[in-house]
Amino acid sequence: MKAQHLIKLFLRLALSAGFLSAVADRFGMWSTEVSVWGNWENFLAYTQLINPWLPESLISIAGILATAAEVLLAIFLIFGFKTEWVARLSGFLLLLFGLSMAFSTGIKAPLDFSVFAASAAAFALSQMKEKYLELDSLF
Repeated sequence: MKAQHLIKLFLRLALSAGFLSAVADRFGMWSTEVSVWGNWENFLAYTQLINPWLPESLISIAGILATAAEVLLAIFLIFGFKTEWVARLSGFLLLLFGLSMAFSTGIKAPLDFSVFAASAAAFALSQMKEKYLELDSLF
């Protein structure tokens, strides 16, 4: 097994874990001591905060779309389905989150939560062409 295989697998699983942890948080699955949002309502309030240009009537839809995207991207990364494409989408989604956070609340939050580092990791993963333990390589 090459070191690059392990790095690629680690990137896939780490990005997936980050997405799924954030989703679990907004559904109250983390204890209040470690939770950022803790429930769906707080998550939607934060969604409104980082998207002040979005009409309030669309915040719920934005929250649902972001959550669905994170779940789907995480599942696809875990199984290695279309990894290059999914990793690129993950990188753009994370970059969008990071920029939204930076422009609305300041640069500290996306840096503290390593959003830009995760985005860069996703873009790096998208450039790794050799398949390893990926659904695409099994067929």
